[in-house]
Amino acid sequence: MIKRLRAEIRGAVQGVGFRPFVYRLATELALKGWVINDTRGVLIEVEGDEAALMRFIERLPAEKPPRSIIHSLDVEWLAPIGLTRFEIRHSDDAGTKTVLVLPDIATCPDCLAEVFEPTNRRYHYPFTNCTNCGPRFTIIEALPYDRPNTTMRRFAMCADCQGEYENPLDRRFHAQPNACPVCGPQLALWSSSGTPLAERDEALHKTAEALREGKIVAVKGLGGFLLMADARNAETLARLRERKPRRDKPFALMARDLAQVRTLVDLDAQAEALLTSPESPIVLLRRKPQAPVAENVAPENPYLGVMLPYTPLHHWLLRELDFPVVATSGNLSDEPICIDENEAVQRLGHLADLFLVHNRPITRHVDDSVMTVMLGAPRFLRRARGYAPLPVWRKHEMPTILGVGAHLKNTIALSVRNQIFISQHIGDLETPEAMNAFERVIADFLKLYEATPVAIAHDWHPDYLSTKWAREQVSDFKLQVANSKPETCNLKPVTLNLKLEAVQHHHAHLAACLAENEAERALGVTWDGTGYGRDGTIWGGEFLLGDAKDFQRVAYLQPFRLPGGDAAIKEPRRSAFALLYDMFGEALIERDDLAPIRAFTPAERKTLVQMLRKEINAPITTSAGRLFDGVAALIGLHPRVSFEGQAAMALEFLSDWKVSESYPFRLKDESRITAANSSSSLVLDWYPLIESVLADLSRGIERSIIAAKFHNALVEAIVEVARRIGEENIALSGGCFQNRWLTERAATQLGQAGFRVLLHKQVPPNDGCISLGQVVVAAARMDV
Repeated sequence: MIKRLRAEIRGAVQGVGFRPFVYRLATELALKGWVINDTRGVLIEVEGDEAALMRFIERLPAEKPPRSIIHSLDVEWLAPIGLTRFEIRHSDDAGTKTVLVLPDIATCPDCLAEVFEPTNRRYHYPFTNCTNCGPRFTIIEALPYDRPNTTMRRFAMCADCQGEYENPLDRRFHAQPNACPVCGPQLALWSSSGTPLAERDEALHKTAEALREGKIVAVKGLGGFLLMADARNAETLARLRERKPRRDKPFALMARDLAQVRTLVDLDAQAEALLTSPESPIVLLRRKPQAPVAENVAPENPYLGVMLPYTPLHHWLLRELDFPVVATSGNLSDEPICIDENEAVQRLGHLADLFLVHNRPITRHVDDSVMTVMLGAPRFLRRARGYAPLPVWRKHEMPTILGVGAHLKNTIALSVRNQIFISQHIGDLETPEAMNAFERVIADFLKLYEATPVAIAHDWHPDYLSTKWAREQVSDFKLQVANSKPETCNLKPVTLNLKLEAVQHHHAHLAACLAENEAERALGVTWDGTGYGRDGTIWGGEFLLGDAKDFQRVAYLQPFRLPGGDAAIKEPRRSAFALLYDMFGEALIERDDLAPIRAFTPAERKTLVQMLRKEINAPITTSAGRLFDGVAALIGLHPRVSFEGQAAMALEFLSDWKVSESYPFRLKDESRITAANSSSSLVLDWYPLIESVLADLSRGIERSIIAAKFHNALVEAIVEVARRIGEENIALSGGCFQNRWLTERAATQLGQAGFRVLLHKQVPPNDGCISLGQVVVAAARMDV
């Protein structure tokens, strides 16, 4: 019996060879009809024998292209109309934009083989790609994903490329960035002032020569510029650190292949799979003692962040060099990476000696993703290339809500129906350039999905720049709506009446973790450096019991004051001073036997005591991050830091994992305290812990043992609070859970105690997850 059916598929189904796959499958089964991309995914109509149609529907999800993701497959049976052939139709750009924009994907093995085959017409062509690999998110300007909606529209395909593009049996059928040396983008080498020096192959050869000579080269890649330098050359890296400036923070490395990676780090099967995945992130792995790179690649750090080449350009360059290179973001510290070559010369001309550029425009900046393997699974530290802007899916549709994230490690998120699209890493909103990038990403998301938000969710902290931006939009939000193709788009500002949703920082952490794990409720252990509390103090060592809509603060770290406020973030010695002041009072001034006290002059000590005694510029905090800092400074690690988390990282790296003993924590019941804290019941008093640390120091106990006992104390405190509260689900979120020791031991012991541990899977535990949590909380509050 002849029948007809319509199938609508949603998910990551554009730019991955899905339509040619459908064409081949339908043709094989002798079915007639058509397939088309639309703004929600792929739409198919097929007509033929009923048994063949049933096999078609069964094989669609079973044999789909490897990079595609099917989130829903809806089928409707229709009366036959006498279709006579199967065809791939031109895309439909009408309707709500909910299709998944795919991330940029590393070069596939087939393309890589062509690039290094001397007889192939794409030999050494640095922009080779197909439907299984290449740029996506960094070149798309509008949906659906077709060449006229990308930055490749300015490159007219030659006859050979056009033939591939139009052949349904070719793997480059409708590969939107398809190009070759005849018709596609090309390389050029510029001086630091932007003067052209070489083109095409010569540009790459001279780049390799410059890197061998110890020069710093800014290389334009997929999502922006990378600053590259010989990873073996300590003098060059010292110069790069001085110019960037980046005193201590580790540099990422790019290695030629897995064989070269094995000379640098310990590599197991799981890490190898992550490195060679299509997403190709930077992976943190334990450094080998004799790794052939300079010590100042990652000072005082037992880990190296390593990635493999992920474009033909990188592969070609690394094979020319045959040594690993530093490949760090092409920016100045606290600024977004450059994506335009002329802008790069202006911003980085004093930093880079040369610029290897190309003329394929980049639509948006996208950093490299950073991951680690923890508890047997990949974990994000930074989510960007390879993963953004893939969404977190929700069971139910939501209002369209814009989440503007936190102040540090900022991302933004946008809900469209039952998807929450999360932006690439934007970074710390510390500079005008960073704020400009933040605003561009928001405008970009709203334009890409043609979304009109009904609410903006922001952090509770009144001084975060993202919060201030959100508040400025309420009365006069200018939404840039693209109503046609990019080349003829007409942007119209639309004034909207928007609802503003303030979301407490640690509640957002909890909500994000709940959403990823599809859990309704949990005890959230939300530990980080800073978050504005409901009582106006700085939270950061919280135990929140609740769901997406609301929470109770059921436990927290014993509060202490931070002399100098934000200055304590860059000076762990201040946190240590504050902890010791709570124990010894003003007598602390004379304690020259303690490292953090010796770090201050007598005059500075008196000033700090006055600040603490008079409670001037000394805000109250419960921050676990500052407790880490204080203990690190107390045992002589980093009285000052040059990047966030440096002291806590040093404390973790110092710890002796074989140690099982721990320091004591006193758990106090203080449910009676103030009205603002009336829901709080347990306080983790660190006084006996610090007292024990001081005793071990006086006895000459090794610092590695002290650091280990400190970590173990925190783990035992988490488990004890969980037992007291009795909630089955325990969510671990916040920047402190980037710490491998803390996370793995806490999760293991909680699991052994019968709890279900929820960890982040699709976003980082740090503030990169805040925008997701904000949207989830705002949506729950609006669902009344």
